[in-house]
Amino acid sequence: MPCDLMLIAYDGSENAKRAIEYAGRFLSADRAVVLTAWEPLVRQAARLAGLSGVVQQEWVPDEELEDVAYLDARTINAEGVRLAELAGLNAEARTAECSTTIWNAIVDCADELDVDIIVAGTRGATGIRALLHSSVADAVLKHCHRPVLLVPPGKTP
Repeated sequence: MPCDLMLIAYDGSENAKRAIEYAGRFLSADRAVVLTAWEPLVRQAARLAGLSGVVQQEWVPDEELEDVAYLDARTINAEGVRLAELAGLNAEARTAECSTTIWNAIVDCADELDVDIIVAGTRGATGIRALLHSSVADAVLKHCHRPVLLVPPGKTP
């Protein structure tokens, strides 16, 4: 029985492409929303400056110029929609500006749309690397109250 609405988290990575492939192979839905979450460039710069301990002057972007990060997210998202359509899904585009974390933007979008399932790829990190760098997919799984299909990376040759 197909679900009404599926949300696919897509960041352009090989693992995200693999997740779309598996969603098309194993799931059916009336609609598939391909979501690319993005963080404004000014917020990225402030976060990185804070991590490095460097104090930067406040920068106010020109309102007439579109944020490069947003433009990049739209390009990545269009690729995801194209891949989803090639996988046989009735796909539509969506971007979400992150105000806190990527996983939070995904969960918030899933709640807003009331999706039946979330699909995401994973990096497949293990051991100390997994402890030091938490995965967006793992955080979605821990904080979302919806079914989640996590697709691990393929075997390395």
